Amino acid sequence: MQHKHLLSPIALRGHRLRNRIVFGAHTNNMSDQGLPGPRTAGYLLERALGGAAMIVAEPMPVHRTGVLTRGNFLHGTDEVIPYFRKVTEPVKEAGAVILQQLYHIGAHGDSDLSFAPHWSPSGGPSYHDSDGSHKVTEAEIWELIDAHVAAAVRCQKAGFQGVEVWAAYHSLLDQFWTPWSNRRDDQWGGSLENRTRMSRTIIERIRRTCGEDFIIGLAVSTSDAHEVTLGTESLLEIIALHDATGHVDYVTCGHGGYLDFERLMPTFVFAEKLTAPVTEQIKGVVRHAKVTSEAHVRTPENAEAVIASGQADMVSIVRGQIADPHLARKTAEGRVQDVRGCISCNQMCWGRRSRDYWISCLINPSVGREWEWGGDRFTPAAVAKSVLVVGGGPAGLEAARVAAERGHRVELHEASNDLGGQFRLAGLQPRRGQITDLIGWYGRQLDKLGVVVRLNSFLEASDIAAHGAEQVIIATGSLPDGRGFQRWLPGEEQLPGLGAGGVWSPEEVLRREARLGDTVVVYDEGGNWRGVGTAWALAEQGKKVIVVTPDPFVGKEISRTSADGPARGRLAKAGAIFLTEHVMTRWHGNGVTVRSMLDGGEQTLAASALVMATTNVAFDPFPEAIAGKVLIRIGDCAAPRQAAYAFHEGRKVALAI
Repeated sequence: MQHKHLLSPIALRGHRLRNRIVFGAHTNNMSDQGLPGPRTAGYLLERALGGAAMIVAEPMPVHRTGVLTRGNFLHGTDEVIPYFRKVTEPVKEAGAVILQQLYHIGAHGDSDLSFAPHWSPSGGPSYHDSDGSHKVTEAEIWELIDAHVAAAVRCQKAGFQGVEVWAAYHSLLDQFWTPWSNRRDDQWGGSLENRTRMSRTIIERIRRTCGEDFIIGLAVSTSDAHEVTLGTESLLEIIALHDATGHVDYVTCGHGGYLDFERLMPTFVFAEKLTAPVTEQIKGVVRHAKVTSEAHVRTPENAEAVIASGQADMVSIVRGQIADPHLARKTAEGRVQDVRGCISCNQMCWGRRSRDYWISCLINPSVGREWEWGGDRFTPAAVAKSVLVVGGGPAGLEAARVAAERGHRVELHEASNDLGGQFRLAGLQPRRGQITDLIGWYGRQLDKLGVVVRLNSFLEASDIAAHGAEQVIIATGSLPDGRGFQRWLPGEEQLPGLGAGGVWSPEEVLRREARLGDTVVVYDEGGNWRGVGTAWALAEQGKKVIVVTPDPFVGKEISRTSADGPARGRLAKAGAIFLTEHVMTRWHGNGVTVRSMLDGGEQTLAASALVMATTNVAFDPFPEAIAGKVLIRIGDCAAPRQAAYAFHEGRKVALAI
């Protein structure tokens, strides 16, 4: 009853949705040579088995000029139909309604992948790559309309129960809607009726061609980052015009776009339920269509609040159901406390997609591997064994949890007084409390599964040798490199002047062990949250922060998550100073000499402390082998890396026991 609005059914064009939870469209990049295969099928089926009411499959480019990723499905060919049948039928059998999104990116294409000109209303520039675009002729507009309709017909033949027409994020149709990007003086530009003619024609022809029981959704987005994009009043007018036709069954509203990409898949830097105020206004102007709110509706609690308050009829929870594909089912069973919460990091979902790989999830390594690993439906082990896990960071936690899920008897030893390892410290950075929540989730799961957890327990090799465990997993993590070694000064084994004192690691800073003074230089060699988040935390404490990095800009590694711009903005507003493409040649105890990697010039910066965010070193205090024990090393103790790979190895090794 805590989620009675969210769990209530709803009808769309005669199709019954079992609840209000949608697994919305997003590029998962999982096609195999342009065709949906086992990876795609397993990924979508897992969310259907997990209780999602409606699944909107990966966007299908409708035309050769709309190809955007290496994993896009083949466009303009019936070859995809039998392959999609293998996707749609199991999803429907699992109780979900399944649609596919149809898209064209307009000016914002990718020539490296399409090898075609970008088509747009008026030849504007791309905000995806550095190219310009081709102003479409009227004949080409009709070609694009025909391509949308033909794609919808293929979807219907492939077993999809509807399509979602994409007009969000300043895509092709949004470009036609927006006066700034539509400078045409023919029947496709100028007045509102003309600017919406293309989208209304597409939808009307899909309805006429595919029939009255075929669901048609319309995807839009809201943004106030630039005056040139559509304001809320204009968007509402456009939606009302489409709704009046009676052909649109739902409108889903996202956030941001190609002109403010960091808002499109908002990280923890942004607030939650971002589009709810706008979807509430959309509900006020539609008479036929249902309304879906998306963008950072992360949790069942968020979703229930949006539905119960009347701000939307449905919610699209994408990253939340990537992190936990069974979010809907657990909610329906009254087990919200068992939902593994998304931490809004974007590291392996958008972060992998931005590099044109198939997506995964930092905290759920089965994402994209459902067809070979399953989701959170673990096969019981043939023989229950006793398992000893040494280390309670991400790798050890996931190994212990999954091994226990599979029926093994698990005992976990952690040397500190809390679980989470260094990952827990990341949760102390600004706005990163979702990490702390995740560590709490692990604690509850281990307790529920009967895992014996021993804190403040530092094991020696002799302790392991004497332990009765049949399987030993070493997950002792890594430690900061106390030498101050810099990758881009490879000839210096140690930072000159290190002995002067006042040099600290990010971990010591976050544990409040560092005595810093007023002015702190943060040397960030990783370009990730270890350095950037620590600098942000110090700046918010009122420290004068100088970020020095060998990279061309601060936050280089988190640029793949689209969070680097907002992070730099927060740092700049807090007074931080950036010095890029520099290394440090000497620490003086009260300042640091830095050298430009471009011209070799040096300068000395006054500082009361230096924080070195450089590559960690593995911490493995045990011999290679311990008599009578099979040792498996996972996570940072095997090689220091980001947390995603620790979670991955924890699950992988536990599945193999």
